[in-house]
Amino acid sequence: MKHSVYAMPGNHDFADLIALRGRWERREILEHRFPDDEVLVTVAPPDANTHVLLVCTLDHPDAKVMPLLMAAATLRDLGAARITLVAPYLAYMRQDRRFHPGEAISSEIFGRLLARYVDGVVTVDPHLHRHASLNETGLDHGLVAPAAPALAHWIRTHVLRPLIVGPDEESLPWVTQVGQSVQAPVITGHKTRHDDMRVSITLPRPEQSWLRRTPVIVDDIASSGRTLSECATQLISLGLPPPICIAVHGIGAAVARQRTFEAGATRFLTTNSVSNRCAEIDVSGCIVNAILAMDASSASISHRSP
Repeated sequence: MKHSVYAMPGNHDFADLIALRGRWERREILEHRFPDDEVLVTVAPPDANTHVLLVCTLDHPDAKVMPLLMAAATLRDLGAARITLVAPYLAYMRQDRRFHPGEAISSEIFGRLLARYVDGVVTVDPHLHRHASLNETGLDHGLVAPAAPALAHWIRTHVLRPLIVGPDEESLPWVTQVGQSVQAPVITGHKTRHDDMRVSITLPRPEQSWLRRTPVIVDDIASSGRTLSECATQLISLGLPPPICIAVHGIGAAVARQRTFEAGATRFLTTNSVSNRCAEIDVSGCIVNAILAMDASSASISHRSP
């Protein structure tokens, strides 16, 4: 099946990387905003038997979702054989249960909404906690592209003797992958979240040999930078060198960068899942590998079907 890469506004650079790596064609989507802020979406019609890769990272999602759904519905009307949403950052995943009476469970609401308009979703390390997979949000064909290979490549290239640090228990899966890949020790902390703005972190006392290593803190999301900065402060108080801070998704990268530097970090960077000035790690290759694996799996199932 032919692939065409379409970019929602603001996603052209990432879509270009996807198209280049996959050797797929690029097509355009235009938006026109009316004075009342309604939007008109116009797409380049897809060719017959085309698998559309619709690229839209979903930071600050509310203004993006309606145009995205319009684009997907229009591409379907115009004959797209399959539509996969490529959302390097997938919003609304954190609220996965009703913590207080009357709260909306946004992960399931949003998952079911997307599933009505696209055939699948590919995303990088979504903010899943109590959900075991994207399937539990209603995205039956959701595929996670791990950022760990790209993070590990950057660390191998830039850090001589790293110590990989996860700020909390939830970070253990990806920091373990990164640590194994770069052959470095891994420690994780225990985080207590007091409210949206206050966290405290407790780290284990490091081994003596680790004091000569550079701590690299790896977290999934940097929105305020408080988790990363608190972790940096704790590491320095334990006698470790000033750390490097890496966030997969730089939602609030500018604020996080300032806070981590004030806490003593020597560097702050993110992947390019969300566009920002600190986005030094390219995860487009991780996404293309996931798409190719998805295609291979689909082809295998089709081949076995009677």
